[in-house]
Amino acid sequence: MSMKHVMTAALSLLAITILTREPDPGELRLGQRVYVDDGTCPAGQIKEVAGANLTASGVVRSRQCVARTSVKR
Repeated sequence: MSMKHVMTAALSLLAITILTREPDPGELRLGQRVYVDDGTCPAGQIKEVAGANLTASGVVRSRQCVARTSVKR
């Protein structure tokens, strides 16, 4: 499934897009943050995925669960 299909299926809240799964490798840019509601975080939280570091093999991601209320809109 391509990122285009995921974005089509995503729920858009103002300027924030919440995805149902993480972007495919190579589709997350350095410094970009996306929010993923895939059921891996506890109730009331959502997974924040960020392009954290650039290496020779591509962008390394960081993942953390954050409160849904902390998602900037």
